[in-house]
Amino acid sequence: MRNDLQWKTISSKQLLKDQWVDVRADVCQKADGTLIEPFYVYGFPDYATAVAITENGEVILERMYRHGLGVIANELPGGCIDASDASFESAMARELLEETGYRFKEIKYLGFTSPNPTTNTNVMRMFLATGGYKDAEAVLDTSEDMEVFLVSWERFIEMFQKNEFIQSMQVTTILYALQELGVLQFSSNKFK
Repeated sequence: MRNDLQWKTISSKQLLKDQWVDVRADVCQKADGTLIEPFYVYGFPDYATAVAITENGEVILERMYRHGLGVIANELPGGCIDASDASFESAMARELLEETGYRFKEIKYLGFTSPNPTTNTNVMRMFLATGGYKDAEAVLDTSEDMEVFLVSWERFIEMFQKNEFIQSMQVTTILYALQELGVLQFSSNKFK
C-alpha cells in the first residue's frame, strides 16, 4: 500500500463563510509535486439522523420542501449537531424532541457517513432510536416548516423499497438500522 497519497495544502482562500456554509479554494500539492488548483472545499455542519421507532412499533417520519431539488421529501428526523451538545447521542435526543416531540428509551449510535469526502468536510452521525413516547410538554422547533407523521413498520419498509427516501445519507442510516435490527443480513457466501 502506498503511503504517499496525502495532499499538502499550499494555500487556502476563503470565498464564503456564514453559519451554514464555509467555501474555500485551496491550492494543493500531490506527493509527486503536481499542483491541484483551485480545489474547492465545502464546509457544512455535522448532522445527526435516526430511524426513530415508537413504543408501538411505528416509525416517525417528516415531510418537508427541499429547495435544491424543488421537491417535497420524506425524511428521517434529524438536524445539526451543536457545539453545546454533550455527545452525539444527546444531539440526536435534542433533535428528536425538538422536531417530533418524542423522547426515546434508547438511542444507539450506528456510525457515520460522509455526503462526499472529496469536497465536503461534514459527516452524518447515524442512530437507531427505539421506545419512543410522546412528551406532552415538549416545545417543538417552529423554525422549520415540516409535517411529522407516523407509519407502520410495514409501510416504512415499503417506502424504502419504493425509493421514497432520496436523501442519500438517510438511506445509508436506514440500511445500518435495518442491519442493527437483524432485518438486513449480509453473507460472503454469495460470491463463492
